[in-house]
Amino acid sequence: MVFASAAGMTTTSRTTSPRGRATKGAAAAKTARKRRTAAKKKPAAKTAAAKTARKRRTAAKKTPAAKKSATLNRSETAKRSTATMPTTKAPPAKKARPAQTAAVTKKQPAANQARLLNEYNAKRDFSRTREPQGVVPKRQTRALQFVVQKHEASHLHFDFRLELDGVMKSWAVPKGPSLDPGTRRLAMEVEDHPISYNSFEGTIPEGEYGGGSVMLWDRGSYAAEDGGGVASLRAGYAAGELKIVLDGERLRGGWVLVRMKRPGRPQWLLIKHRDEHASDKTDPVARETRSVVTGRSMAEIATGAAPRKRAK
Repeated sequence: MVFASAAGMTTTSRTTSPRGRATKGAAAAKTARKRRTAAKKKPAAKTAAAKTARKRRTAAKKTPAAKKSATLNRSETAKRSTATMPTTKAPPAKKARPAQTAAVTKKQPAANQARLLNEYNAKRDFSRTREPQGVVPKRQTRALQFVVQKHEASHLHFDFRLELDGVMKSWAVPKGPSLDPGTRRLAMEVEDHPISYNSFEGTIPEGEYGGGSVMLWDRGSYAAEDGGGVASLRAGYAAGELKIVLDGERLRGGWVLVRMKRPGRPQWLLIKHRDEHASDKTDPVARETRSVVTGRSMAEIATGAAPRKRAK
């Protein structure tokens, strides 16, 4: 269609048909509906996302509890399993024995006892001296023996000997034993002697170890003061405080040997305990000058005189 303008120009205009207008209107309506639907769906999507986030947070909070529950369940299961298993009683524990020194708890083997006399044998020529050879006898159940021998060698002294573990533990006492508890006699420990030496009385040839006259000055039995027997004697000897009770012909009652802390060969003190046999008035060394076995004096032993009385 052509229109004529006032200026004389012509304008061309396209006229839309009614059918076309209807089609455009339907399309516009459809687009509007899509927009409204999309607008409605956006809040729902946000709600779903928020719900998912809440579920995750809740699951995260529940995880420790779930782990704890699982741990408890495993513990309960283990307990039930243990309860159903047959039980085996453990053997009763042995009581620990108090620690003791080897010298107290162990018996001296015969080989060790024999070695104790090695020094004694090495110092003597038994083809020249009448002293007995060092041999350890078989163990006997009799009472332990002691002997005191007066020995006039290079210096006059008294040999104090105690039987222990198959040998005679020996000390040289220069001034002899004293009955006075206030007097301490030096006792120098020497080599162990054989038990057979307890009956030796006579003269050791000059030039031999300990050459000179030997007298049996006293003899008898002895025991531990506390009644503990050999174990107590071993412990006392090892500790350096040997408490004994003598039952001899001249020496009786309680005595103690105390080891001093000095270098070199052990030195002890021989001390009389205070009892009914102690005396500060009597000196047995000065009073008793003859053998308890033969009744001879040191001079008579040196010359080989016959015994004055029969040996017991």
